[in-house]
Amino acid sequence: MCFCEMHVTCKIRFRSSLHFDIMDTASFRYVPNPIHIMLIIGLTGGIATGKSTVSSILSSAPYSLPIIDADKIARQVVEPGTVAYKAIIAHFLLTTPDLLLPSQDPSIPSTSIEHRPINRPVLGRRVFGPGRTHDRKVLDSIIHPAVRREIFKNLFHYYIRGHGAVVLDIPLLYEAGMDMICGMVVVVGVKSISVQTERLRLRDPHLSVTEARDRVESQWDVRDKARRCQARGPNRGKVIWNDGTREDLEIEVRKLMGDVYRQNPAWWKWILLFSPWLLVLIAMRESLLNWRTRRSWNRQNKIKAKL
Repeated sequence: MCFCEMHVTCKIRFRSSLHFDIMDTASFRYVPNPIHIMLIIGLTGGIATGKSTVSSILSSAPYSLPIIDADKIARQVVEPGTVAYKAIIAHFLLTTPDLLLPSQDPSIPSTSIEHRPINRPVLGRRVFGPGRTHDRKVLDSIIHPAVRREIFKNLFHYYIRGHGAVVLDIPLLYEAGMDMICGMVVVVGVKSISVQTERLRLRDPHLSVTEARDRVESQWDVRDKARRCQARGPNRGKVIWNDGTREDLEIEVRKLMGDVYRQNPAWWKWILLFSPWLLVLIAMRESLLNWRTRRSWNRQNKIKAKL
């Protein structure tokens, strides 16, 4: 993708220099951050906050960014026969009799468990809700490593194809620690839990009000995610509040991508492409800065907890 200029409703030209910022843990001032050969944009949010809509906008013209969808990968890694599938069956099947759907192949006996897909709504009810924290952690410990492996395979694929930016669409970006590899994090949120619950029930009508609220409250509060995102600094963390219309959301995405394009000129990408050692050093520095940001955030939370 050429990052020289882009047409949305106006023409945006890029600067030849870049200034990424990050919160310094010692003095809480902003320090410069390097540009990237391939900017990894971590896209996250809460359930039913509009993250998938933002992902869809970014994957379409005029942006046409490649999307690595963690939810899609999570479905793929638990298909029958995979390692994650077998681990889920081993842990949950005895206590969840309706965990498996009937096989679509009529030649496979109904008693067979090797080729029957997982009943995702049933598994969801099994791990969400009060008192289900342990089961949810077990499921995460099975799925997350498999998803990470596929994510890194996809990142390498887009890197060698010369893409200037890629979007990691990950609902549990912070929980899985994947923010550590992102040059920018974008949180899509709403300001009210009731709005989340209503939108979730519109999306999944089979959920009762209690089930929908349990799912919302079982996840990390998106408003807390937004604060953590902002702690990365104005050019490394962006929050999109999706309390309005689709048109309002598109305007916010347009502003976001204007910043992204200005901060990532095309010429630097090609320098790094032919300088692998420089690329490695920049990646190491990026990881260090992300680690310092996380440590600063955790330190602030501990201080607040003592007050």
